[in-house]
Amino acid sequence: MRVVTLRRLWQGADVQVSGRDVLYVVLLLLPFALIVLSLMLGLYSISVENVGRALLSSIAPAMAESVPQTELTLVLRIRLPRVLSAALIGAALASTGVAFQGIFKNPLVDSNLLGVTSGAGFGAALALLLGGTAALVQGFAFGFGLLAVSLAYVGSRLYSTAPMIVLTLMGILIGSFFGSMTSLIKYVADPLNTLPAITFWLLGGLTGVTWSSVPSLAVITLVGGAFLWLVRWRLNILSLGDAEAVTLGMNPNRLKLIIIVCATLMTAAAVAVGGVIGWIGLVIPHAGRILVGPDHKRLIPVSLALGASFLLAIDNLSRALLPTEVPLGVLTGLVGVPLLILLLRRNQTGW
Repeated sequence: MRVVTLRRLWQGADVQVSGRDVLYVVLLLLPFALIVLSLMLGLYSISVENVGRALLSSIAPAMAESVPQTELTLVLRIRLPRVLSAALIGAALASTGVAFQGIFKNPLVDSNLLGVTSGAGFGAALALLLGGTAALVQGFAFGFGLLAVSLAYVGSRLYSTAPMIVLTLMGILIGSFFGSMTSLIKYVADPLNTLPAITFWLLGGLTGVTWSSVPSLAVITLVGGAFLWLVRWRLNILSLGDAEAVTLGMNPNRLKLIIIVCATLMTAAAVAVGGVIGWIGLVIPHAGRILVGPDHKRLIPVSLALGASFLLAIDNLSRALLPTEVPLGVLTGLVGVPLLILLLRRNQTGW
């Protein structure tokens, strides 16, 4: 790999910057560029200058004087909470996919493994059936997502052999159970009003996102992502196997449980706000490994950035480039499946 040598005159030292280091920095900055682009795009396009003035108006009110009120409202009240939610949801789903693939040592695992998505979908469907508000729908989705994983964990404790394998099987079973319960709710729901709302929510989307949804999502995602990065070297060891972890003095089962709890909270928060959006937790970790390697020191930050960038791009495609807004869960599948095929073709040596 070609190496560029930079002279730091004020320190008199040589700093070697490789091409992979440059790529790493570019990937980390990519979400911020896409956030600005997302604020510009839409049925009503806004210039980058007015987007910048609108964003700065909160700390410098004089900047808002040269921005039309319509554009100011679009940027700050409508587009910004949606764009931030898209970035946070994408980052949460991608990073939890990395964590689950690491602890289960399986490239086909994502955050849906333990039934959190199915449980959250059932909770939202139940809240919609009861005629709940948007806040109640998000609360039910978050609560039942955690309940699904809790039931999977309690069920796995009934068996003393191969705890992680049993936990995986219990997660699949609990997820199937909540999926069937969701189908039952859709069957008894009013086909004219409630059923379309349930179906649309399960397809995933950010149409109804407001500022009230952003703070909790941001706190859980940022704290959870920071925790996963802090245990990055432990994830590297868990990826090698439990025997290596025990040799180095770690308790792999306890550590896996802590990581699962963290990843579950992040996934439940993301699903509660954006609905069921698949493929991000499966596709993005593979892309990250190809770009920066399997070391979680760089893989976790890059997955956070790539996940945010991917969902921002999908959301732009949904609301700006197509005549009608397509649910995000549909587009992530349409884009994610061929993308994963290309990544697997590219990464022929394994994961």
